[in-house]
Amino acid sequence: MGKSTLSVAIITRNEEANLLRTLESVRWADEVVVVDCGSTDRTVETAQNFGAKVLHEPWRGFGRQKNFAIEQCSSEWVLSLDADEEVSAELAGEIQRLLAEAPDAEAYFLPRRNLFLGRWMKRGGYWPDPKLRLFRKSVAWFEERSVHETVRYSSATRTLKGSLIHHAYPSLESYLDHMNRYSSLGAEQAVANGKTSKSLPAFLWNVVLNPAATFLYNYVFRFGFLDGREGLLLHLYHSAYVSWKYAKAWQACR
Repeated sequence: MGKSTLSVAIITRNEEANLLRTLESVRWADEVVVVDCGSTDRTVETAQNFGAKVLHEPWRGFGRQKNFAIEQCSSEWVLSLDADEEVSAELAGEIQRLLAEAPDAEAYFLPRRNLFLGRWMKRGGYWPDPKLRLFRKSVAWFEERSVHETVRYSSATRTLKGSLIHHAYPSLESYLDHMNRYSSLGAEQAVANGKTSKSLPAFLWNVVLNPAATFLYNYVFRFGFLDGREGLLLHLYHSAYVSWKYAKAWQACR
């Protein structure tokens, strides 16, 4: 049996600061597909100069956009990446060896190493943070949700050892901007699911008590406090994100 081919699928919008690092980490892949939805920086130029297959597609929502990118891939296997993720050297070698032989599964989880202000978050639920990103094209697809999309699959899975490095939030400004946008998308999803916090008990739980419990659980009981000041800020602001999401859902339905 010959070596299986691999396409890398990436969706982008104004990712000039991140994209080249991501592309360089998968230079060994057979094909790189970048689907852009209207970047105004040098994202498209960066992808074209690298030799990626670049397509332009209006924004469909995270799940639909990623599924569209996967559909454009011509290889037997797909590695789906975010533009701020980097395949570590260890993971790259592991994937190449896997595809050169007979894979023992058709979909693989990758442990993700999340960085916050440049520090690896090793506790508080942020490691190993397994993500199903490597799969035979025919067996997996993303849920068509507006935010926090997950992969659905119809086959047995395994977990690889090498890590996917997530350069998520290099600054507090980038984190707060991201959480503001994601809490708005999460509020839309909450409204669609009927979680509008209309009653006072639901409002108090979703906007006050649930965020506080989330902080206590992740920072204390899951040892997030061992990740230093960065860990404190991450868990504090993540709890605020939970509150913002449900407060925005309540506001939308007042």
